[in-house]
Amino acid sequence: MKQDKIPLSSVPEGRYARVVDLFATGTIRRRLQDIGLITGTRVRCLQKSPSGDPVAYDIRGAVIALRAEDSRKILVQYC
Repeated sequence: MKQDKIPLSSVPEGRYARVVDLFATGTIRRRLQDIGLITGTRVRCLQKSPSGDPVAYDIRGAVIALRAEDSRKILVQYC
C-alpha cells in the first residue's frame, strides 16, 4: 500500500514520520539540511504551541522548533 506524502506541519503530536522531500529553497533549505532534515530522516512531533506555531520536533536526538511556514515545505510519510 502506497503511503501519501503530507507536510511535516500536519503530523500530530507524538507521531513519527520520515522525510521524503524538501521544497524549501535558498538559505532555509540549507538550514533545514544542516539540522538533519534530509531524505530518510525520522522526525517526531513533540509539542505544538497553543497557537500552533512554532512546533517542537525531535530531529536526530535534538529538539528543534520550526515555524509552520517552514515545516509546510517538508514532505513526510508516517512510519
